[in-house]
Order: sequence, then C-alpha cells, then structure tokens
Amino acid sequence: MYVTLSSRSFAYLTIKDRIPLILTKAIDTLHRHKSEFFEKHGEEGIEAEKKAISLLSKLRNELQTDKPIIPLVANYVDTDIWNQYLEYQQSLLRESDRTPSWFYSPWLYVECYMYRRIHEAIIQSPPVNDFDVFKESKDQNFFESQEPGITLCTHLQEFKSTIEDLDANQLKTEFFHLLQISLWGNKCDLSLSGGESSSQKTNLINSLEDLEPFILVNDMEHLWSLLSKYKETREKVPIVRVDIVLDNSGFELLTDLVLADFLLSTNLATEIHFYGKSIPWFVSDTTIRDFNWLIEQVKHYDHKWVSKCGVDWENYIKMGRWVYHDHMFWTLPHEYAAMSQVAPDLYAELQKACLILFKGDLNYRKLTGDRKWAFTVPFHQALSGFHPAPLCSLRTLKAEIQVGLQPGQGEQLAASDPNWLITGKYGVIQFDGPL
Repeated sequence: MYVTLSSRSFAYLTIKDRIPLILTKAIDTLHRHKSEFFEKHGEEGIEAEKKAISLLSKLRNELQTDKPIIPLVANYVDTDIWNQYLEYQQSLLRESDRTPSWFYSPWLYVECYMYRRIHEAIIQSPPVNDFDVFKESKDQNFFESQEPGITLCTHLQEFKSTIEDLDANQLKTEFFHLLQISLWGNKCDLSLSGGESSSQKTNLINSLEDLEPFILVNDMEHLWSLLSKYKETREKVPIVRVDIVLDNSGFELLTDLVLADFLLSTNLATEIHFYGKSIPWFVSDTTIRDFNWLIEQVKHYDHKWVSKCGVDWENYIKMGRWVYHDHMFWTLPHEYAAMSQVAPDLYAELQKACLILFKGDLNYRKLTGDRKWAFTVPFHQALSGFHPAPLCSLRTLKAEIQVGLQPGQGEQLAASDPNWLITGKYGVIQFDGPL
C-alpha cells in the first residue's frame, strides 16, 4: 500500500499547502529576474519569462483544482519514461473508473511529477531554459550557515593535522561524530520549509551528545566494522570506494564533503563517488552546478581552514579521487527496487561501491517504495530486492514512513510526540548489508 493523500495526512497537506507555496515562490523568482532576462536576451527574454510564468500558473491551478495528471509534452531525455509511468498509474486505477489526479495518486509520484513539470515549464521557455528557479534559495542557505560551516571546516583541518598520532578508537570516535553531523545536516531541507530559510544556525559539533537520543536506528558500528575490515585487507582490496547519493545542497552538502574528506584522509576509503540530480529538484537538492559552486565558495573563503578545504576538494576532483555523477533515474518517479530494470547502467555503477550512503528523506522513501510498512518491518525487506552493495540511509524523518524499529518503539514515539515522523527532529543511520 503506497502512502496516499488521505485527508489531514502530511502527504495531503504537502500537496494542498506546501507545494502551491513552492510554485508561487518559483513564479515570483522568475518575475524578479525579468530585467536580467531583458539585459541578456532583449524582448525574447521577457517573452520567455512570461511563458514560463504562464505554464507554472497553469500547473498551480491544475494542482489546486485536482485536475487529472497529464502527459509531459516537451521533448527531453526522460519524457517517454515519465509518460509510460503515467500509463502504468492509469492502469492501476482502471477498475475503479478513476484517472490519476493530484489528490488521487500516490504521494511520491505526484510530488516528483510536480518538480518535473516545473522543469518542463522552464525548458519550454528558451532562451531562459537553463534557469534554476531554486538557485537563490540554495545559495542563501549556504551563506546563512557560514558560522557552523567555518567551525566544521576548522574542526576537519585541525583533526587532519593530528591523524598520524591517533589510534583506532580515536579515529572511530571522529568517524561517528562526522556521520552524525552529516545526518543532522539533513535537517536543512527547503522543500520541507516551502522554500523558506532552513539554514543551520548552531554548532552541530557541540550538540551531538544531546542529539544522539533522537537517532532511532543507529548502525554506526556496522559502518565502522565494514570500512575497518577493508582498511585491514587493503592489499587484497586496493580500491575502497564509498558512494554518496546526495540530498540537499548548502550546509548539508558541506557536511557530506567534510565526511568524504575524512574518509580519504584516514584511508578508510580510496575514492568517493557522489551522485546528484541532473535537473533542479525538491527545491534544495544538489546539482552539478551546486556541487561545483559550493567548492568554489569554500576555496575562495577568507578563512585559512575553510579555503584549505576548498583547495583540497578541488585537488581530489582533479586526481579522480572524488567523482561526481548525475543520472536521470534520480529524478524519475520510480522506487529504487526498479533501478536494475529502468536504469541497469546506474545499478551496475553502484555495484562497484564497497558502501553506499543514501542521504535524506526522498532517498529513504524511494528505497522503501514509499509504502505503509509496519514500523517493525526489517529495512532489508522494505528494500524489495534493491541490494547493489552494502548501503546505509542517513535520514532525518520528514515523511510518514519508517521501518526497522523495535516492537512498540513507533507507538511509544507517537504517544509522546504525535508529529515524530515529519518534523526532522528524529533521525536514522540505518544499514543493510553483511554484518
């Protein structure tokens, strides 16, 4: 059973309230860039802006009046796959004489479809067809999180200067700290806040002890055991590859890059592969532009430890020790159990990893098929056969789905905190793989 838009559910409120707000902000962003479009492209730029706004306004109206989901029309690399998926959704509803509409479809599907329609509105509006309506919000998130960012980069560089003197237990402690920082960095989610500021204001390093009780599933020991084993057998396994499927740009991306730097610096990994989105997605998700932009910002920062991070990260990319990938599959509506059929090339790439870290809530929903699993269903079972390599979800809870809990744990949480599934207050570091 998929998570659907039952009245008063978080899914329903997302489509009813949050998504129209996101569309309104996208329209406003286009309007505010009108003079920039005119300077670059003349009258053609103004007409393009009007067309994009018209298409987004139409989309907002379709959503708010529960119109049927319509096929994509712009010719793009994934258009046929999206339209085939719509046919699949229609086939599921034939017996009930319904057609997929905004409030009568699986939540995951309509939410992904909405972002894909935003992209369609932009690509149908040349010459502004490469404009990212979320860019300003993403950049603002980074700038508003500067203080904790400086603290984190300084912490990393000071740690790296002492690596030679540290024993295994000290390395393990630091690994656990940076994993948790990467986890809690996932709170900075602009799609949850409707595009409003969600920057990191506090120093996470000093908060980890207080936050640890809110990690509902904590499999950090399994990750340490796995990577330590590879490190000890480096002669047999010379390449230890950790893949990170990214979520939000801005401060969360910074925490992911710090963790990736730590893995290389401690020889727990020999190369890191990052996966981002090929189009703007869920307001704050990382694209190649966001990835490169953040490294440039860090490199040119007026602080010696921050800029040192940027220089190091640029060198990792030049040396091929950090590799960035994008693939259209990450912005399709399919759950990850379908990846081996829909995107066998991507599945084969992930199979090369020794460990895959999946960041964030959307990845968790796609890993588990966004189904209404019982809280106690094992994570391995909820993956429905998706096992390209040992994997781990680092996710703060922002959707009504969670598996792998102890008996009674979910009910106990619901009794003490009715909104425990949706606020980002709780997190998981949830592993699937050989122990």
